[in-house]
Amino acid sequence: MGNQKHFAETVHKVEIPTKHYSLLVAENGSLLNCDTEAKLGLTDQGNDSILWNQLGTTELQHLETGVTVSLNSAQNGSDRLILNAATQTWSDDEEIATSQSFTVEHGPADKPSNYLDHLRTHGWVCLTSILSDQIVEELERTACTDRYEHQSYDMSKPAICQNPAVAITAAEPISLWIIRQYMQIPDIKLGHVPAFAVLKTDDGKRNVQGWHSDFPYHWGTGVRGQVPTPSGQTVLGVQRNVCVSDFSKIRGATAFKLGSHALDSGPPDEWGTAQIHGQPGYREKNGLPYGGPESDIVEAPGGSIILYDSRTWHRAGVNRTEHPRAAMLQAMIPTYILAKNDTSQTYKQFLKSDVYSKLPDRVQTEIENLMVQQFIGPGGRYAITPDEELSERLRQRQKAVMSTGY
Repeated sequence: MGNQKHFAETVHKVEIPTKHYSLLVAENGSLLNCDTEAKLGLTDQGNDSILWNQLGTTELQHLETGVTVSLNSAQNGSDRLILNAATQTWSDDEEIATSQSFTVEHGPADKPSNYLDHLRTHGWVCLTSILSDQIVEELERTACTDRYEHQSYDMSKPAICQNPAVAITAAEPISLWIIRQYMQIPDIKLGHVPAFAVLKTDDGKRNVQGWHSDFPYHWGTGVRGQVPTPSGQTVLGVQRNVCVSDFSKIRGATAFKLGSHALDSGPPDEWGTAQIHGQPGYREKNGLPYGGPESDIVEAPGGSIILYDSRTWHRAGVNRTEHPRAAMLQAMIPTYILAKNDTSQTYKQFLKSDVYSKLPDRVQTEIENLMVQQFIGPGGRYAITPDEELSERLRQRQKAVMSTGY
């Protein structure tokens, strides 16, 4: 499947947006939308109905319906705005709706429905520069890259407990709406705690991640629990990669075989799978995994979110610059798939952190939905968490197997 050229991947450089839609965000984090009957309302769904064009400092026009709203500055001196809604019709209780104040915030460059169509057609999509500059800078600060690469990463607590921007990014509503639509289920979870992957300058010796398909498929990895057969139209996972740094070939952007999700099978050994390249010293003896023109690089600016079907073959890039490259990785799964790692203990830390109280209700609720695994039994809902007694039993059994061989 191609010769073993290195750094010859086909580059797909996404077009940098010249304009973005705006979002009107209420104090509780909900979004102002407008339905087909030109009625205003509040929603947590990141679909086309939440997009507004800014006509002026205090006037916005709804993309789909053409309804125009004007806003007045709040009297308390904050940056929040009050809707001048005298001529508007509300789909819900008007008294509740008009009591809300809003901020005008950075939105996507394209309609969520167009992003969804691209994902369905190609198995991947880039939501280019969808995060605001302020959020991107806070992610850089937490990951200690780009403008903050001179700082040291805080290993004492999870990233989601360090900076509100991490939770805000994990709860980004448009990418979550697209994922829910693509997997055809509203109930989705994080397969592991949101985490930063920082790729440092390559030294020419350390192993480079080989080709694989992501959780829960895990084809090419050799780990236990791989999906044994093709899943067809049932999508068992979507990977959500947030580009904290600018992603480029030379800086180690993720390499893909775009469209490989449709094969519904893992990468071939001759490309150099993760299982093969995970062996100690393999790169030094055998070189890098395949990086020829049959593979692809998506180059995108920081603040972009790349979504792709978890069956897509991919591997980490090779950072040939002097600056570390950061991404925030999230494996998204339907609720009926067991998570890769426990998220409950981190979620409990998150509840106790200073970060939690700084977040709006929508973000708090979304993070709970994503990180608390649940089942329904007698008496209602139960959170699924590790059992330490049984976990210790498994650890002891594993030690026995390793020492005796059976």
